[in-house]
Formats: sequence, structure tokens, C-alpha cells
Amino acid sequence: MIITGFLLLLFVSPAAGEGTRTWEQSRFDDLTKGAAKGVAIRSAGGLELAPAFKSIATTPSTYIWSIASDQAGNLYAATGSPARVYRITPDGQSTPIFEPQELQVQALVVDNSGIIYAATNPDGKVYRIEHLPVPATSPAEAGKDAARKAKSTSEFSASVYFDPKTKYIWDLALDGANNLYIATGDHGEIFRVTPREHSVFFKSDEAHIRVLAFDPNGNLIAGSDGSGLVYRISRSGEGFVLYSAPKKEITALAIDKAGNIFAAGAGERRTAPAQQSLPTTSPSSLTPSATTQPAGGLAVSNVTPPNPTMTGSLLTQGASSSGGSEIYRVAPDGSPSRMWTSSNDLVYALAFDQRGRLLAGTGNRGHIFAISGEDEFTDLLKASATQVTAFAKAPNGGLYASTSNLGKVFLLGATTEPVGSYESDVFDARIFSRWGRAEFRGVGNVELFARSGNVDNPDRNWSPWKKIDLLKDAEVSVPPARFIQWKAVLRTGEPAPRVDSIALNYLPKNVAPDFDEVTVQTGTRYQSLPKPVGTDTSMNVGGIQQPRFDSSPPPIRDRDSIGVRWAVHDDNDDQMVYSVYYRGDGESRWLLLKDNLTDKFHSFDASLLPDGGYTFKVVASDAPSHSPEQALSTEKESTRIEVDTTPPQIENLAAVVEGGQIHVTFRSHDSFSSIKRAEYSVDAGDWQFIEPLGQLSDSKLESYDFRASLSPKSPADSSPVAAGGTDGRGVGNGQMEHVVVVRVYDRYDNMISAKTVIRGGTTTNRLAVQR
Repeated sequence: MIITGFLLLLFVSPAAGEGTRTWEQSRFDDLTKGAAKGVAIRSAGGLELAPAFKSIATTPSTYIWSIASDQAGNLYAATGSPARVYRITPDGQSTPIFEPQELQVQALVVDNSGIIYAATNPDGKVYRIEHLPVPATSPAEAGKDAARKAKSTSEFSASVYFDPKTKYIWDLALDGANNLYIATGDHGEIFRVTPREHSVFFKSDEAHIRVLAFDPNGNLIAGSDGSGLVYRISRSGEGFVLYSAPKKEITALAIDKAGNIFAAGAGERRTAPAQQSLPTTSPSSLTPSATTQPAGGLAVSNVTPPNPTMTGSLLTQGASSSGGSEIYRVAPDGSPSRMWTSSNDLVYALAFDQRGRLLAGTGNRGHIFAISGEDEFTDLLKASATQVTAFAKAPNGGLYASTSNLGKVFLLGATTEPVGSYESDVFDARIFSRWGRAEFRGVGNVELFARSGNVDNPDRNWSPWKKIDLLKDAEVSVPPARFIQWKAVLRTGEPAPRVDSIALNYLPKNVAPDFDEVTVQTGTRYQSLPKPVGTDTSMNVGGIQQPRFDSSPPPIRDRDSIGVRWAVHDDNDDQMVYSVYYRGDGESRWLLLKDNLTDKFHSFDASLLPDGGYTFKVVASDAPSHSPEQALSTEKESTRIEVDTTPPQIENLAAVVEGGQIHVTFRSHDSFSSIKRAEYSVDAGDWQFIEPLGQLSDSKLESYDFRASLSPKSPADSSPVAAGGTDGRGVGNGQMEHVVVVRVYDRYDNMISAKTVIRGGTTTNRLAVQR
């Protein structure tokens, strides 16, 4: 079907009810979770057809570091593991034409006459590779010569063109006169080599010059590792730093016809003085054991170097994605700006397609991005390899793209794929749901399909794909189920197909709330936390209703209160209302304590309940989210608790002085719980523990009989009262006075106290209740 030039929005009928929900996908972050085949994903959201992309050659080498094409469309690939230079024809025929002794071929270029210059690492050289001239033969020998050529592995010869005497050669570039420029490492030098002479063209204070390119004015642009510098070097070799990037290494350069310089940066800068190390994203560095390994690089398998004296290994992924990558633009007037950033992808190559869009080849996920503006990009495609390492021009406006892990060559076409498909990620409605209608936003020839199932893996007996008729009612005719997935098929045409958003409406089957627990605590009060005005405890993210979050209130100690708290959830995430009931021991009817509660707790005055045992029940209902006939409820009982707010009683308190000690007797009883403990104090002294008769305190009635020593401050024979004076309280005439206070606690810490005053052989009792 074709939808052109207008917006199609199909909404759910109001009859679907309040419980209808919508799953929508339009954002880049959501769409990247799906599986795209021939479909590109825009950073602004939405889908479109990707450029045609096909594999044309797979080399025996694991890594391809650099590629270049000649005027006939043949491609040359510099590889490692093993080190080779391959010639790949436009029809994909691959032939090794150079096999050096070094461990890898790092870079290569092809001049206007078809001569290939290839640089090797480590301790490498630059080789000149030429096509062998075809000797003149007679017609009779032509057939024999053709047979010999068919068996030949190479028609090229190689010779050392230049030895820079450096550890690493990172990049090569040719100017308009076919003069060769060589970027090296360890000393940060750029060499200029002509057929007649060679010299150091530029010396940097950085350890490595990583990449080279020429601008439209013939200036050499170079990127370094260490401080992430972008140099502009004049024809005379005078350098000027155009930009110091936030990243430590410039990994790729591309310059458009207007003179805008695009530079990719990666790796985190060191705050301390940098030790000499290999570039962060260098894909092929073999280093001696004394060399500090960089933070990143290509992810590789374990490789044993053919040279046993070399103890290093290819850079591993390790922290290679630490900090990700950025792409910067330096305008012709020198002003810089950041164009693109990623925390997951490292840029290894930059180029322009036929439309003039900047392309970025990345790892370690093998994606190619098209950069159209500041933070505007398209995730074009994903190669069947880990890193996209280089680009080169291809016939008919296309581009060759090379990869590592595996060492492949792809052709990126100038036109889009004729058809592409995109499968969304699996959506989990969390409960069994009925699926309604689809909402589509986009244009062009687009078909939409859906399928559903009750396991999270679509390959495990889901329903078949069912087409959604977007021009009719857009009904999603899949079986009711918990999981669903949609698929869009885009076909080329006018206008170009585009998907801006897809939304599926669904109605979850209502299920009753489910309790996790109900707890009741005496001596506890819960206080509601303040809620900001206009807020909701549930969230809707990407069209997906997220579970509600209810913060638990902090318990406050309050012996006069009883707190009831419950944990309950609803798989529909419905709003709920609660009622609390109670029932005493031996009673059959539940009594309502409080209804229409929206908090998951309730506190009340403990004195409302007589002493005794009680059980509480909480009823949860989803009525606020459903019509009366569809609302569901559930209930849960607490464990039994005991309520005791009445203190024990003290009876028959008596005290007399006998032989320099006070003899005290009393008894205490409680109407509901057992006596927990008793204490006494004489003349405002410290509290002392009293054991009941029988020592065990486990009864509602306990008797006490004990003797207490007199305070040493008030001996009976030396007090003012005993001498016939006064003690300041109006007690005299030789009378001796002592105050004895006792207090008793029951099991629930209800307390009563009483005192007796010994004066002239008589006692006076007073009671004071304290809870």
C-alpha cells in the first residue's frame, strides 16, 4: 500500500474504555532496540530505506586497515594477520599481490599512474608496488601465456621505496604531483618523499601523527595522538594548530570541497604528563613489552605474532570505548564545532557519499553513520563485522567500505535498497491483553505487520505475522496475548517511504490487586509524606505505562497509637482504594475501622480498642480505574495482635524499718497481660530491680516481699530528725522519715507507681499512674 503526502492517524474508539493503553515507538533510542535490514534509523526518530550495501569480498586476513582504488575501479586492501596487499576487482575477485615480512600492512595509496605505495608495521618501510609489464608474444604463444597467467598469484612486483627508520608508519597521502607524505610514530614526524629526494617535512612535539589529508588549497592537514591536535601544514612545511580536540587522538580526517575539515577524536586525555604509547584507536599496533599499551583499539582474537622477538599483541578492546568518539568540524575561517558524539562507537574512518553527506565508519559494533548536521545523523547500516575501518571510491558513485574482525570489503551503493524491513523489539504488556488498532505516521510505500505470543521469544510458537490494513481500520488482528511485535516493510517509490512513528493500542485484562503483606504494630504511628501538587506516582515512558512508585512512610514511635501498613501491587497498575477492618478474639463480624484510604497505611488511637486480642483485615479495590461491574478487589488478614493500654494495679504497699533496713511488701495485678517487672527507690535513690515471690514474673498477679538498705546519707542515729531537730520539711520531735517508691510494668510497658512514707513508725501510701 502507498500512503503519500499526508498524515495518517488512527485513534482508538472511546468505547475501548478508560483502561486502554498505547505502546508507541518513534524515538531513536527505542528504534535502535529493533532489527533493521536495509532500513536506516534517523536520530530525530523514524525509519527510511538505507543505501544498498553488499559484501563483495572476504579476505583470508582478519584485519583490513586501509583501502584505495585505482581509476579502473579496482580496490587494493592493506591487511594484517596475515600481512597482505590484496587486489580486488569490481566483480569481487581477490588476489594477493604483496606479502611482506612485517606483521601487517598499515596504510596504502594509489597514484594517478596506478602505482601502489604500501606501509608496513612495526619497524616498517614504504614499498612501491607496480604492475608487471606484459611482454610481447606471438599469437601462438598467447594461449600458453594466458594459461600461465591463470595460474599466477600475482602480476605485481614490490621494492622498498623509503625506510623512515621509525617504529610506526600510520598513514600515507599523495599530493597533486604524486609526492608521497608519510605520517609516523614514536617521534611525530611527517616525511615527504619524491622520486629524487626525501626529507622530514614536519616535526611535531606529539609522539604520533595518525592521519593525513589535503585541503582544496594544497595544505596538508594532519591529526595527532597525545593532545588530539589538528594541524594545517603549508606547502613549505610550516605548521599551525587549527584545533586542540577534547579527545587525545585524531583517528580520521575528511575535507569537503568548501574546505570544511571534519576530524574524529577518541580516547580520554591524561591529566599527568603523557608516557609514550600507541594511539588509542590504532587498529594494528604491535609493541615491545616495554611500551605502554594504550587504553583502546580494535577487539581481536588472541594472535601469536610470527616474529618470536615481538612480545606485544594487537590492541584489545579493553577500555577502547571509554569516553566514546566525537566528530568535529573546523570551518574555513578556523572556527571549530562539535558535530556528533557517541559513548558507544569509535570512529575509524570518514568519507563523503555521492550526496555529499559525511559518513563515519565505526566500531566496535560495525555501524556506519551519516552525519547531516550538528547532532543530526542517521544510523545507516550495520556491517557483518566488528569495525568499519576505511572507505574508498567505487564506480558509479558508490563507496567501498572495509572491515576488521572479519576482514571484508563491502560496496555501499549510491542508491537505496529496493526494499527494507524493520522488526521492533518485543513489547511486554506484563499481563494478558487484547490488541486494538494501530496508529501510523509516515509516507510512501509502507506495509505494517504484527504478531503476538505468550513467551518473550517470538521464535517459540508465536502467531504468524498478520498484515495491518492501514487504509481501512488499522485493526491489529492478532490473538490476545502478553507480548507483541510489529514489522514495517519499506519499498522504494515516490515519495520515498518513511516511518515516523508506530503506536499499538491495547486493553490489559483486569486482574485483582495482589497483597504482599499486612503488618500491624502497636506503639507506632505512620505520617504521610508531602506530595508535590500536580504529580503522579506513575510514569509514561515512550508510550509504556511504568509501575507506580509509592514511598514507604517512616514509622514514628507513639505508644498511644496503633499503625497498620500493607504492601499491595496491581499488575494493571490501576489506582486503588483501601478499607481497614478489625475483629476481636471470639467475634465473628468484621467491623469497619476506616474506608476510602489511598495511602497504604493507617494509624489510629489505641484507646479506641478495649484491651484484648485483635485481627485486622485490609481490602484493596481497583474501582477508581474501572466501571463498577469490572472493578475487582482482594483482601488480606494480619496476624493476631494484642492491645493493652491499661496499666497494672499496686495493692497493700507497706514498709517498716527493721534492724537498720526497710522491709517492704506489696502485690500487683493486671487485668489482661502478665506483670513484666518491678523496681523500687528509697529516698530518691537509683531504681533497683525486685524479684517477685517465686522469682518468675509470668503471671497477671505477682507478690513482692523484700528488704532495702537505708541510705548512708540518712542513718537512723544521726539524722537531724532523730536528734530532735527538724529536717527542713517540718518533721521533727525525734521522728525519722524515709520515702519508698515502687513501680510496676506489664508486658506492654504500661506502668504504675506508688510510694509510701515511713514516719514515726507509720506509713502513708500514695499512687501515681504513668503509662
